[in-house]
Amino acid sequence: MSPRPAAPAASALAAALRAPQATRAGALHAGAWWLWALGLAAAASRTTNPLLLALLAAVTGYVVAARRTDAPWARSYGVFLRIALLVLAVRLVFAALLGSPIPGTTVLFTLPEVPLPSWAQGVRLGGRVTAEGLVFALYEGMKLAAMLVCVGAANALANPVRLLKSLPAALYEAGVAVVVAMTFAPHLVADVRRLRAARRLRGRSDRGIGAVLRIGLPVLEGALERSVALAASMDARGYGRTAQVPPAVRRTTAALTLGGLLGVCAGTYGLMAAEGAAYGLPVLLLGLAAALGGLWLGGRRSVRSRYRPDRWGARAWLVTASGAAVAAAVVRAAATAPEALHPSVVPLTAPELPLWPAAAVLIGLLPAVVAPVPAPAGTGAEAGAGAGPRSGRTPPAKETTRT
Repeated sequence: MSPRPAAPAASALAAALRAPQATRAGALHAGAWWLWALGLAAAASRTTNPLLLALLAAVTGYVVAARRTDAPWARSYGVFLRIALLVLAVRLVFAALLGSPIPGTTVLFTLPEVPLPSWAQGVRLGGRVTAEGLVFALYEGMKLAAMLVCVGAANALANPVRLLKSLPAALYEAGVAVVVAMTFAPHLVADVRRLRAARRLRGRSDRGIGAVLRIGLPVLEGALERSVALAASMDARGYGRTAQVPPAVRRTTAALTLGGLLGVCAGTYGLMAAEGAAYGLPVLLLGLAAALGGLWLGGRRSVRSRYRPDRWGARAWLVTASGAAVAAAVVRAAATAPEALHPSVVPLTAPELPLWPAAAVLIGLLPAVVAPVPAPAGTGAEAGAGAGPRSGRTPPAKETTRT
């Protein structure tokens, strides 16, 4: 009996999709993580279904747990998760104290109401708190919380130094400033921890205003020394030098960049709004084209070449496509079946999980399979992939100057 050919084909496909270990040359492009997260955030902005929003948050959490490194910037997901929970709690408290635009008949409790003057019509402090108003606030708060969680996932997965290295040449100066700031902060935290541990070993207290003042002086001294050394090394490598461009090119660059960014903002608002979807996409595309043209012209004043640039490979395309697929599916579902993505509040009904939008959200799990596996702690590959905040070297020193 001849063997079936399907098994070798399936094994070859599984071997091709098996994620390799992250190395300096094979690490996933940081921009792919941001595009994936922005796709999931766009999907969260189109629905108020709490089940779908919770599923989106669970997808981001699973991908972060599977592909997060132990770098300092990778711990930001927990911070964003706490911020999201705080936003949700604040939204519910404001709905209870200031009222809700949704009229409700199911009164849960009544707060003491503060009388307001006649010019404050439509605003109240206290009074009746209805179930419909609280549920509406819960849905809106969960939407914002899910978007914050998606942004937190991008911050935890994308190496900020590698992302800033991939910026266009027109944004080079801003990128260098942000890289220096992001390199300075982890060293500052490490100095504080080291000095507090030293005080504890000497039997001295590391708490209180006095301890903070005694720790702050050596921390400030070390920060100033690093700043002087960094400025000297950057000056020796030619940072701050720019090419001369004609005034007409500078004015054209500024007009294209500013107009393009305004177009991107207007187009994004049109896509997010309920009535602006017809003109939102064309305005967004035109603004994006103008902004890219302005950035390309602005890059002519940079005289530096990029040293070992990050490559946008097939896995980066797969990660980006998964986020775009989730956004497109949820936007399509919001247009064809809005009642499934926006549960009714008046009358108050229990939300139901729509099947095919939920299945589309699960496409966002693809990065947990195809993205490179983080290198073990302490290996050279991990240090290379996360160069910057984890190492003592200065990230800007990785670029060279054209002669």
